[in-house]
Amino acid sequence: MTSLSVEMLAADAVEPITSAGNAQLGIAVLAGIAVIVLLITKFKMHAFLALTIGSLALGSFAGAAPAKTIASFTAGLGSTVAGVGVLIALGAILGKLLADSGGADQIVDTILAKASGRAMPWAMVLIASIIGLPLFFEVGIVLLIPVVLLVAKRGNYSLMRIGIPALAGLSVMHGLIPPHPGPLVAIDALGANLGLTLALGVLVAIPTVIIAGPVFSRYAARWVDIKAPEKMIPQRPSEELDRRPSFGATLATILLPVVLMLVKALVDIVVDDPEHGLQRVTDVIGSPLIALLAAVIVGMFTLGRAAGFTKGRLSTTVEKSFAPIAGVLLIVGAGGGFKQTLIDAGVGQMILDLSKDWSIPALLLAWLIAVAIRLATGSATVATISAAGLVAPLAADMSAAQASLLVLAIGAGSLFFSHVNDAGFWLVKEYFGMDIGQTVKTWSVMETIISVVSLVFILLLSLVL
Repeated sequence: MTSLSVEMLAADAVEPITSAGNAQLGIAVLAGIAVIVLLITKFKMHAFLALTIGSLALGSFAGAAPAKTIASFTAGLGSTVAGVGVLIALGAILGKLLADSGGADQIVDTILAKASGRAMPWAMVLIASIIGLPLFFEVGIVLLIPVVLLVAKRGNYSLMRIGIPALAGLSVMHGLIPPHPGPLVAIDALGANLGLTLALGVLVAIPTVIIAGPVFSRYAARWVDIKAPEKMIPQRPSEELDRRPSFGATLATILLPVVLMLVKALVDIVVDDPEHGLQRVTDVIGSPLIALLAAVIVGMFTLGRAAGFTKGRLSTTVEKSFAPIAGVLLIVGAGGGFKQTLIDAGVGQMILDLSKDWSIPALLLAWLIAVAIRLATGSATVATISAAGLVAPLAADMSAAQASLLVLAIGAGSLFFSHVNDAGFWLVKEYFGMDIGQTVKTWSVMETIISVVSLVFILLLSLVL
């Protein structure tokens, strides 16, 4: 999923589907993105359809033959789903097992039992970061919000003091850490090393989540001092269970794929010999597919069976995990199609040509492109996929570490200033019972802090690496 992707991108870029010059290509890109933005924001069209139509519009404006544009789009969609589709599905199964078995509640209750007073915001950011590893952002919010509201009510805390750290933990995981869809697609598009990106992502995530979570929550609580809305405190999943998994088993299951992928990255660096027995073993067990598959199989016993699930209940849980990710898979696939259309039209090469005369670093350029698309479309995933397609040629001559940092820069940009065109904005607003102004002063500012702070740490790492 790394060197092969680079070779494919390079090969595709050699014979562009159009002979348009840089000026026409630049206009075509702006027009294609404008179509996507207009369809999502003005006509409230689903991002999958908007990306599909935007890709066809891009090809038309660039002067490419319709048949070639369609071929590029479908090839990109297919290769993206092939690269990350199974990983998204496995992540969804693990997340559903974690939620339905009460494993997530077990982690929450164990940590909260040992935290109180000033330690509570730190406990919330720790909970959100752990649970956010295998869960999609929206699923994590739905899972954690009841806990946030209950803690705020019982401890008489300001809702922002507890809620912002939880949201920061989830958001940072979503934007920077694989196996979340955005980072996975960017890794695939740029030919970056997944284990190395994961390790560097964790390095960036820790200080970022501290600043955007517990530290910023002090100010957010002053700006918006509200209590937990009673009507939004729903029943927790594990209240219907007779028993639930232990804290240790749950934590080990969540961290298993992360540990396997990090071990692979470490062995790749230390051993650096593809024919060495140890590296051959870790290359298999540390591949994202095997690491996540292992976690799912282990989770069926440590989470499902530990909660008393029958074989039938386990099968039902797995089946129900697929419905929420159908939309995610389609958006990611269409985003991959848009990315490939950009590459095949020669847009990546155009940016490469133009950026030679700029004094702007590649990492900052990637971040700015992702920020622009994020502000326009409201989707972090769309911003990540589109930006990755645009800057893919920049990664061709980069070291493994720089390519990984480029992935993280795109992820950081994709989180910038969530506002009214982002579904996450409305999710947070409704759950916390805030008005639009209060949501901007807390959630939107927090997202911007995450984006800017993580970029700073990424640039600092680039000086070292």
